[in-house]
Amino acid sequence: MCGICGERRFDGAPADLGAIERMMDQIRRRGPDHGGSWSDGSLGLGHRRLSIIDLSIRANQPMVDPDLGLALVFNGAIYNYRELRQELAAKGYRFFSTGDTEVILKAWHAWGEGCVERLHGMFAFGLWDMNRRVLFLARDRFGVKPLYWTRDHRRLRFASSTQALLAAGGVDTAIDPIALHHLFSLHAVVPAPRTILAGVRKLAPAHWLRLAADGTITERPYWSLAGIRPDTSLSPADWVEATGAALREAVRKREEVADVPVGVLLSGGLDSSLLVALLAELGQREIRTFSVGFEDTPEEAGSEFEYSDQVVARYGTRHSRFHVPNSEVLRRLPEAVDAMTEPMFGQDAVAFYLLGEQVSREIKVVQSGQGADEVFGGYFWYPQLAATGGHADQRVGQGDRGGHPDESGPGRSSPEGGGGALLTTLATGAGQDAWLATFSRHYFDRDHDEFLRLVTPAYAGPDHTGLLVADLLDRTGATELVDAVLRLDVSTLIVDDPVKRVDNMTMAWGLEARVPFLDHQLVELATSCPAAIRLREGGKYPLKALARGLLPDAVIDRPKGYFPMPALKYVRGDFLTLMRDLVNSQACRERGLYQRAYVDQLLAAPDMHHTRIRGNKLWHLALLELWLQRNLPGGCAAGGAGG
Repeated sequence: MCGICGERRFDGAPADLGAIERMMDQIRRRGPDHGGSWSDGSLGLGHRRLSIIDLSIRANQPMVDPDLGLALVFNGAIYNYRELRQELAAKGYRFFSTGDTEVILKAWHAWGEGCVERLHGMFAFGLWDMNRRVLFLARDRFGVKPLYWTRDHRRLRFASSTQALLAAGGVDTAIDPIALHHLFSLHAVVPAPRTILAGVRKLAPAHWLRLAADGTITERPYWSLAGIRPDTSLSPADWVEATGAALREAVRKREEVADVPVGVLLSGGLDSSLLVALLAELGQREIRTFSVGFEDTPEEAGSEFEYSDQVVARYGTRHSRFHVPNSEVLRRLPEAVDAMTEPMFGQDAVAFYLLGEQVSREIKVVQSGQGADEVFGGYFWYPQLAATGGHADQRVGQGDRGGHPDESGPGRSSPEGGGGALLTTLATGAGQDAWLATFSRHYFDRDHDEFLRLVTPAYAGPDHTGLLVADLLDRTGATELVDAVLRLDVSTLIVDDPVKRVDNMTMAWGLEARVPFLDHQLVELATSCPAAIRLREGGKYPLKALARGLLPDAVIDRPKGYFPMPALKYVRGDFLTLMRDLVNSQACRERGLYQRAYVDQLLAAPDMHHTRIRGNKLWHLALLELWLQRNLPGGCAAGGAGG
C-alpha cells in the first residue's frame, strides 16, 4: 500500500529532514500517488502513498491528529477497520477521514500497545506520541509488510526497505556472519532481527517496538501460534467445511476492503485458481486475472498456461497473459535485484517483478496464493518428514547442540557431500537433536561442513543455523516433527522467502498484493488441523477437497508446480556468463566472502549442484554478489562499514 520511514534523535538535535527525503526517494515506487513528510523536533516522518482505501487527500500521510497529539505513517491494509471504527466512535472518538489509517491513531489512543492485537490485516507502521515522546513501531503477524531499522548513539531510523536506510547514511555495512550462515542454509531466509548487513535490523512479525523518551527500547510479541495443539475431534469432512468458511471470509475481506478493483495473480496452481473460484462464488464478475510464463528448457516447462487457461475458461475472467523471453529476463535482472530489500534466491522473484510491472498498468490491488503450501502442507518435503516419524519422545540431546549434524560421511542429497551423520543421528537417537537432523536433511541448502568450504575463515564459526532452528522447533510446543516444521514454516521461514518476495516485487510497481491464505484466523484454524489430514493426497487435502466441483480436476490433481523460471535453475549460455562474471569479479574477490575452490567447483558443472529443494547453488552465490554490488557499489571488504 505504501512506503514509510522515520527518524528519532537522542542527541538533542532536530530530525535530519534531508535524510528523511533521501529515504522517501528510495521508497517512492511503493507509493506513487502522494508523498509527504512531517517533523516534531527530534522526530521526523516520511511517507509515500499508494491510494487504496479512502482515495481523498484526507487520508494522506503522515497523518497527524493534533487533538490527540499523535502522528502516524502506515503501510498495509486493516480489514476490520470498519468494525473498529464503530467501536471507537461508540467511545466518543470523532473521525476526519473514512479509511483505515486514522483508525490506528484512535486505536492507539484508546488501547495503547494493545491496539495491535485488535488489528486484522497486514501492516507496518510508526506512530509518534507527542505528549509521551514515545515512538511506537509494529508489524503484522506474518510480516507481510516490511519494517527495517538501524540505531546508533545519536538516533534510530526505520523504513520499509534496507535501501532507504542506506540512503540516509551512517549504516554499518559489514556482513553479519550469522546472517550469512542462515542465508546459505535456508535459501536466503534470515530470520528477524538480523539481516545480511550488521547495521540493519528488522522488526520480527507479530512484534511491536517502543522507543521511550530516554532512548530505551522495549520489544514485545503480541501474538503467537505457540501452544496450539491439533484438534482430533473433527472429521476430515468437518475440517474441509471449516476451512472453506474461513477461507471464504478471508477472500471476501480482501476483496471488499478497497476503494479500487481487486484482481488475482493466477499462476495455474491450485491456490490462486481457488481464489478465482471463491471470488466468483462471492458474486464478483469480470474478475481480472494475470499470468506470466517464460521459455522452456529441456528439463522444465517455463509456464503453467495450460492450467491457468482452464480456470479462465471456466469463470470467464478478464485475463492477461504475458510471455517473457530469456533475453528480457537477463536484461531486467538487475532491476529485480534492486527491488529486493534483502538478497532473495527464489528463482520466481524475477517472475513476480516482471509480472508486477504488467499488472500495475491495469490495476492497483491483487490477491495472491502465497502461504497456502506452508499452511496446508503442499511442499514435497512435508510428506517425507511425516514418513520419517519424529515424535517428541525421539528428541534427545537437547542440552547439547554444540556440534552439527553433518560432520562426516558423504551426502545423500547434495553433490557437495555432508549429511551422512544425519542418518546416523536419526537411527541411533544420539548426539544432536533428531528433529533438527531430520529437518536439515530434507530442507537445508547446505550442511555446515559445506558452508565452511563455501566461506573464507573470516566468516567461519559454529553451526548458527542448526542452533537457531533447533531452538525454534522446540518453541513450537509440538509433539510431532511434521507439525513442528509446519508451524516453523508459517511463523518464521515463510516471512523471508515467499512473503517478502511478493511484497518487494509487486510494491516495486505500486501494486499491492493481498494474501488471504495468511489470514491469521485461517492459519490458527489450519494449525489446529492434524497434519495427517493436511497431508492427505500429497498435501493440501482441505483445499483440494474444497476445490472439487469448483475447479477442473486437472488443476486440482496436477503435480505440485513452482513458479517456473528454468533459466535460473539450469544455468547455461548468457545466464552462466553473467554468474561467472559476478563470482569472478574483482569486487567479489576483494569482498572475501567465498573460497575460490568452492566457486571453481560450481563453475565446473553449474547444472550439477542443486539444493535439496531444487535451487541452483551457483545462482545463490551470484545473486548475493550482485545484490551487494548494486547496494554497496564501493565494495565492502570483510568487517568493513559504509557511511
